Amino acid sequence: MTDPYTSSAPSEPERPVETTVIAFIAIIAATALVAALGGLVSAGEADPWYATLNKAPGNPPGAVFGIVWPILYALMAIGACMVWRAAGSFKKTEAALGFFFLQLAPNLAWSLLFFKYHLAVPALIDLAALLVLVLMMTREFHRHSRIAAWMQAPYIVWLCFAGYLNAWVAFAN
Repeated sequence: MTDPYTSSAPSEPERPVETTVIAFIAIIAATALVAALGGLVSAGEADPWYATLNKAPGNPPGAVFGIVWPILYALMAIGACMVWRAAGSFKKTEAALGFFFLQLAPNLAWSLLFFKYHLAVPALIDLAALLVLVLMMTREFHRHSRIAAWMQAPYIVWLCFAGYLNAWVAFAN
């Protein structure tokens, strides 16, 4: 008699626990590294250049960024870990995790371009590329876990808001 709680399709061999631990460490470490490096560069309101800018209406106080970004990074990393677990094999996660790791580069680059080098227009272009990569990542996440994909919605909304703030700085200063 078939167990109604298991799939009748043949299952793939389970990955060793060590592989999952290594994958989770890589995901969390890469995310934490980007968050830390971005935070080091982004002095926010303490940066004399940033303090003198004509900022967009609705620009939140610096403390909001310090609350929002750690939450977004946590959602990103948790979503990537969920995709890894749901996919069952590395081959199945190549696209989703490829976009995950790829989007971390323009994420960090934005902080460097905007805060370190004060290049608002290149930062805005970088932000647009980042948004495209995050949308592609989210689409790939959805193939493995709807929850992991939906966890990226705040990130997408925040990137759109950041685009508005960045565009204002680029064109009003």
